[in-house]
Amino acid sequence: MRRTDLKSGLVDVDEQRIAEAVEQLRNRGKATLQDRLHRVRMALGLAAQAGLAAALSWVISHDVLGNPQPVFAPISAVGTLAASVGQRLRRTVELIIGVAVGVALGDALIYLLGAGGWQLGLVVTAAILLTIFFGGSVAIVIQAAATAVLIVTLSPMTQNLEIPRFVDAFIGGGIALVVTAILLPLNPLRVINRAARPALDLLAGQLDSTAEALRNRDRNAAQQALFRLRANKDELAAFSEAIEGAKETSRLSPARWHRRDELIHYAEAAEPIDRAMRNSGTLIRRAVTLIEDEEPIPEPMPDSVSHLAESVRLLRHEFAAGQEPNRARERALRAVSEAGRAYTDGVGFSGSVVIAQVRTAASDLLVASGIDQEEANRLIRQAFGGTEQRPSGEAEEEAAPKPPVAPPIG
Repeated sequence: MRRTDLKSGLVDVDEQRIAEAVEQLRNRGKATLQDRLHRVRMALGLAAQAGLAAALSWVISHDVLGNPQPVFAPISAVGTLAASVGQRLRRTVELIIGVAVGVALGDALIYLLGAGGWQLGLVVTAAILLTIFFGGSVAIVIQAAATAVLIVTLSPMTQNLEIPRFVDAFIGGGIALVVTAILLPLNPLRVINRAARPALDLLAGQLDSTAEALRNRDRNAAQQALFRLRANKDELAAFSEAIEGAKETSRLSPARWHRRDELIHYAEAAEPIDRAMRNSGTLIRRAVTLIEDEEPIPEPMPDSVSHLAESVRLLRHEFAAGQEPNRARERALRAVSEAGRAYTDGVGFSGSVVIAQVRTAASDLLVASGIDQEEANRLIRQAFGGTEQRPSGEAEEEAAPKPPVAPPIG
């Protein structure tokens, strides 16, 4: 029947749908490959640090201290570096505490009960409960349990295991900190820039998609932008973790102390960028409702969302270049100015929420750029309020508002 219909000149709807699905899969494959390559680039520095720390800890434990089987030192070094970035000094202390608890419990219970399967289970249970009772972190709990397992299982075959385990914990954790701070310190600004790019590009891209959806009254496109923005937890987590790691590096590494002032901008920008993400999500969700309810969409409304997206891009670019983000500020205020024109033209309930979220997100971006909250709010009101009264006739051209510009900072 389908062949007959096609011969009759009808369109094969299934073929069109299949082609669209294949194109989506192709684009998704490209995006996945790019994401994986980006993750590899992000992890290159950590991989190099871990490899160097493992090698050095083995050499020191085996060749310098004469440990014939220096297994625990490289494990401790890698475990310290594998900790959440920004918590490596704390992880080293937790590593040593966990080893101490595990050794003490393992030796005590072996002395009282002997070695065996049920004794091993009892030692692990006691190590976990004891560390939790005293408020130990997850890292301490894991180290205590793992060390207890090693003591119970290896002590019958290896004598005097406890002291080498302590020494290896000190060596591995200490070498990891030396590698991080002195031998192979990462460039904190480069780490942050790489981590910030996915989060900010995602935000800017979905705001652009929303602006285009508003122009075309495309409800599905706006909904897809909302779905993609909601899946931004990994990007935000990577950005926040990179900031913490950069702060740690700037504290520990003498070679990076001169970067402290530059890192302050990023550290202070993380929270307002997170708020901008959340407020943009509300903006997009209301844009979907606006299109569904067939509310009026004044021409300046999509333009304001586009300017907001461009402000995000400029903020990332100027941060990466170490420049004062004046262009990002100007574009954020331009977004508010266009939102004010849209409000004057007349909007519905959801449209007014979109306008309000443009203002709020623009305020967040201004704060992220280094302007204090009170001054950011004043600039937002000024940019928005200057467009509330529209001139008519010939006066309209004469009174056309100029794009607002943020005052210089610092």
